[in-house]
Amino acid sequence: MTHRFSGTFPLLFVLLWSTGFIGARLGLPHIEPLTFLLIRYLLVIGCMGLIAVLTRAPWPQTSLQWMHIGIAGLLVHGVYLGGVFIAISNGLPAGVASLVVGVQPLLTAVGAGWLLGETVLKRQWLGLLLGLLGVALVVVNKIGGGFGMAALVPAIAALMGITAGTLYQKRFCPSFDWRTGAVAQFVPTAIVTGLLAWWFETGKIAWTGELVFALGWLVLVLSLGAVSLLNWLIRHSNAVNIASLFYLVPPCTAVFAWLLFGETFAGIALLGMVLTVWGVYLARK
Repeated sequence: MTHRFSGTFPLLFVLLWSTGFIGARLGLPHIEPLTFLLIRYLLVIGCMGLIAVLTRAPWPQTSLQWMHIGIAGLLVHGVYLGGVFIAISNGLPAGVASLVVGVQPLLTAVGAGWLLGETVLKRQWLGLLLGLLGVALVVVNKIGGGFGMAALVPAIAALMGITAGTLYQKRFCPSFDWRTGAVAQFVPTAIVTGLLAWWFETGKIAWTGELVFALGWLVLVLSLGAVSLLNWLIRHSNAVNIASLFYLVPPCTAVFAWLLFGETFAGIALLGMVLTVWGVYLARK
């Protein structure tokens, strides 16, 4: 059954991952970023741990497996999500954050050649460059001033985290059970995030309907759905193909923001969406 529908997994991953902006936008006005993420991680550990026990899923067999899966999770979830949430909470426009993180496929392509021995074809390089140009056109009208290094540095850290995490997981732990693997990834992520939240944040929370909905959405749709799909893609595809999908996230997010929040985007953004889709097609062809 999984094999039958596996062709739709990349598109489904992009659609689900793109909705992370919705959760961040709804939740961050009511809670500090690291506290927000800590609660999310703890809920994911509880849900996935229960699923793993009920379904008798196989756990990692060695301490080395636990370590590799944990490091990959800390990079992909802890550094990436922590950086994005802190950047946005410090005033970085979502468009700028998307553009910074949008460099990830190009960095991944370089790393895939150096670290994984994957061959990146000229057509793929062209597709990656077109994709980056398309992302820039999509978010250019959303870029504004008024932010400093305190907002930009976390976004750069998020870029490095998602790039390094994807390459690390592909290199050292490409295959693991999605249920127990999620627990192994989120436990160290929750520990580090909890320590940082305890040190830097006040822990104040305004429990509103928007915050509860955002938490539920990020746990069930993002952490259980999209992350499981990402782990499946890393196991069954090469690093460049996976990374190129992230170019589709800003255009999809712009469409979701238009549908749900009435945000508008300029006509040039439509051209950017076309270039992005074309670039991803060339990179994954």
